[in-house]
Amino acid sequence: MPRKLLNIELGRISAEEYRALPGSGVAVVLDNVRSAHNVGSAFRSSDAFRVDKVLLCGISAVPPSAEIHKSALGAELSVPFVHYDDTLDAVKALKEEGYTVVSVEQAVGSVKLDEFVPAPGVRYAFVFGNEVDGVRQDVVDSSDFALEIPQYGTKHSLNVSVSVGIILWAATHNHSL
Repeated sequence: MPRKLLNIELGRISAEEYRALPGSGVAVVLDNVRSAHNVGSAFRSSDAFRVDKVLLCGISAVPPSAEIHKSALGAELSVPFVHYDDTLDAVKALKEEGYTVVSVEQAVGSVKLDEFVPAPGVRYAFVFGNEVDGVRQDVVDSSDFALEIPQYGTKHSLNVSVSVGIILWAATHNHSL
């Protein structure tokens, strides 16, 4: 029977050690994500998959925030973040930094996640949208492509924080960070 690992056996690093690691080549963009709890969950997943940075756009909550901290469990202290008033400005900055910008959205011509193979050496910035409206159309238009998580139920909708975890795992699981 497997034994659950103790916290001291997990090999956790400090926030300072996290920030000193070389970049992973992955960034997360939150496009007007309303819920501070969803923002916190995005930070927690970003920390788990060693994301370079989180870009919080528009009405997305920004640390310090008790609601973010509750979901992030302190990950907002390890993962660098920046706020942009407009998501298009974040997309422009990411492209100037050499990131391939990917809107995570159900769109005409989107790449299905099970067909997505991250190219070696390419840096990706994944844009996640508002809980009701998704990624803004002008942001999708400015992206290099759209990536879609195939869904088979009646809702065809996932919580944004769940989507972040799925995409980050898929983008990083075959690459050593």
